[in-house]
Amino acid sequence: MKKLFLILVLLFIAQSAFALNIVYPKKNEVTINAQSTFFIGSADKKHKLTINGQAVEVHSSGGFAQTVPLAIGINTFKIKSGKDTQTYTITRPKPSVTQSSSATQLKEYDDMLYATVANSNSPIRSTPVDGGINRIAHLQKGIPLVIDGEKNGFYRVILGATKEGWIAKSNVKIEESGTSLAELNGYDYIDSDEFFIFVFHLNRSTPWELVEGEPFLIKLYNVAEQPDNTYTMEIPLHKSYKGKKLAGYSANFSGTDFIVKIRKPILADEKKPLNNLKITIDPGHGGNEAGAIGCLGDLEKDINLEFAKYLKDELKDRGAIVSMTRNDDSSIDLNERVEFSNSENTEIFISLHGNALPDGQDPIKNFGTEIYYYYNQAKPLADWIMNAMVNELGVNNHGIKQQSFAVIRNTNALSLLIEIGYLINPSDNANMINKDFQKKTAKAIADGIENYLIKY
Repeated sequence: MKKLFLILVLLFIAQSAFALNIVYPKKNEVTINAQSTFFIGSADKKHKLTINGQAVEVHSSGGFAQTVPLAIGINTFKIKSGKDTQTYTITRPKPSVTQSSSATQLKEYDDMLYATVANSNSPIRSTPVDGGINRIAHLQKGIPLVIDGEKNGFYRVILGATKEGWIAKSNVKIEESGTSLAELNGYDYIDSDEFFIFVFHLNRSTPWELVEGEPFLIKLYNVAEQPDNTYTMEIPLHKSYKGKKLAGYSANFSGTDFIVKIRKPILADEKKPLNNLKITIDPGHGGNEAGAIGCLGDLEKDINLEFAKYLKDELKDRGAIVSMTRNDDSSIDLNERVEFSNSENTEIFISLHGNALPDGQDPIKNFGTEIYYYYNQAKPLADWIMNAMVNELGVNNHGIKQQSFAVIRNTNALSLLIEIGYLINPSDNANMINKDFQKKTAKAIADGIENYLIKY
């Protein structure tokens, strides 16, 4: 009797392993507002897989991905694999007619308003748009602002006599009175072991900006007795760094003192370039945030952690001082990840992810590795890591891109987000759950960092 029960259990497991399993769309009845979508899942390669009679290729791993067009209205899809049939109903709504709103028009004020920043780490932007590469700085709570207009849910902020910025209304507290200009009473320079430090003494805080380039610029806006009400300090990085490149900086007000810390160049030993280098690895997602789901049902959060553990071991073996934003399946806020990295005085920050796509794109045509940076100082590191991954792993170079992701809006370290592969692409998915590929990826990333330190 026990043997019969065991046989039945094994048969059930075997049938389940080869059953048609669709991981996206997540429900059989959904609404998708796009010209196309895709079905992603797994099936038994021995059986023919079809969607509405059209044959679908199944990867050797069992994973598949197939794009389907969506007509406006109700779309019905029958997915068949052997004796298994599943039906999906996808509704594509009619396009809505957008009307221009008066809220998008600039409203200039007759009189200037005085205000303060209401929330910590509030972005002041170059355009009144909540997104994109348009952040001038992240301002602390309480910094005084002078406002002369509004548009699209943003206040227009005066920055000196010739520049303007934009800050979301939700990040501003209007005050009854204020002053337009701050006073600068000199600065101190401190040459520490790790940083060039500048401490500017003002009578109150004021908006500011740091501009990467040659020279590196420190700007304090709305300062009295300065050209265009803007104080500018030029720092000749090429001379100060002796040919090395920018590798991290930070700025903040401590009371009414504005403190700028520029990390000194990283000087690597050619025989052991990672020795004592402080690196933070960030396995993306975790806890309630599962991230993308692979064709075979694997969760991105789990795969990210596996890659991170191998990378940690690889870097430590080469002498690096390595910290992880998470070591288990725990939830961590995006800002907490950055704060943790900064508390570790990290020199290089690497966030690891598995990629996905929105409806309307093709998961077969999109595959390979993408690397994202926000600040230009990190792009050369991205180039060297991508070169190593392409040459050592044979992955497709899907691009090095500038993007406004929270974890890489961190100037203290060279900060990158690596999308190792597309979990919704069957071939990439198979690689990303392969232990040998995970180990080789860790080696390639470490090699890329070493090449950057030695050769750039």
